[in-house]
Amino acid sequence: MSSLSRRRLLTAAAAGVLAVATSACASDEDSAAPAASGSSSAAFPVTIEHKFGSTTIEQQPTRVVTVGWNDQDPTLALGVVPVATREWFTEYPTYPWVKDSLGGKQLPTFSAEINYEAIIKQQPDLILAIYETINKETYDKLSQIAPTVIQTADYKDEETPWDVQTLTIGKALGRSTEAQALVDRVKAKFEEAKTANPQFAGKTLVADFGPEKGEHWLLAENDPRRTVFTLLGFGTQAERDGISEERLDVLDKDVLMVTGATKKDMLASPAFSRLKVVTEDRTIYTSFETPLSGALSYGGPNALLYALDVLLPALKNATDGDPATPVADLSNQSS
Repeated sequence: MSSLSRRRLLTAAAAGVLAVATSACASDEDSAAPAASGSSSAAFPVTIEHKFGSTTIEQQPTRVVTVGWNDQDPTLALGVVPVATREWFTEYPTYPWVKDSLGGKQLPTFSAEINYEAIIKQQPDLILAIYETINKETYDKLSQIAPTVIQTADYKDEETPWDVQTLTIGKALGRSTEAQALVDRVKAKFEEAKTANPQFAGKTLVADFGPEKGEHWLLAENDPRRTVFTLLGFGTQAERDGISEERLDVLDKDVLMVTGATKKDMLASPAFSRLKVVTEDRTIYTSFETPLSGALSYGGPNALLYALDVLLPALKNATDGDPATPVADLSNQSS
């Protein structure tokens, strides 16, 4: 993994970056996925409103670059392989739902920073930068390269809901019908799981981003990594950053989800291991190296369905009221 958490800072671009010739040749092997049978070039031109105005896409894109940390996930789910993506989890192409979408194709990446020169070399006809904190200066630079789609002003930076993100990307790609079908399918699956498990309702699930230098970070209500639990009807705790070992009592709620550390490592902490939510086996663990952690972080339609399949048995056992029911340790899960 290239980063254990989303980076919030943008590296300043060199003054002459955008003067790089936009006619620079992209490699022959870099190409977007062919248009799906359900896509429609007749949908163009389309205009997408966002926090800095609007972007008009004149023709159906064939060379898509994703700049948002997770924008590639709904893009792949819609049948388009980007010509380049922002590097985040280096294991991403190996995840089961991603391998299926790639179908043997490569997924080129540029650096974890926004690399304007690398983007220019790909000769994109669409840039997706929804799941990122994009300021006006960055937007203007990206827009000089290609039509750029960012989030609306309706949500805080990096808090656009997964379904809005998917539908927006679908519109930009000329695949609105496919995007709506994906969103409907995911919502139906989660509604089915929620109905089958009414015990989830009203329970507070604390999502701990794992310890770093002795402190813990709790995922906020609108953090995309909480989407699975929100869709299943769990309540959330207030956002808290930098919780010390002395204040781990804030983790002691109905269910605890550790999203960035193994069970073995967590139980090495005496303060953690004596929490009631831990001793009663109502805690689920997944480390950063697992596909589940990647699914929670990327959160596209197929990632959410994958996470649901993996998590549902553990969540059932964690909420059945019986401490003797074992909750599977997912921190070493590999597929």
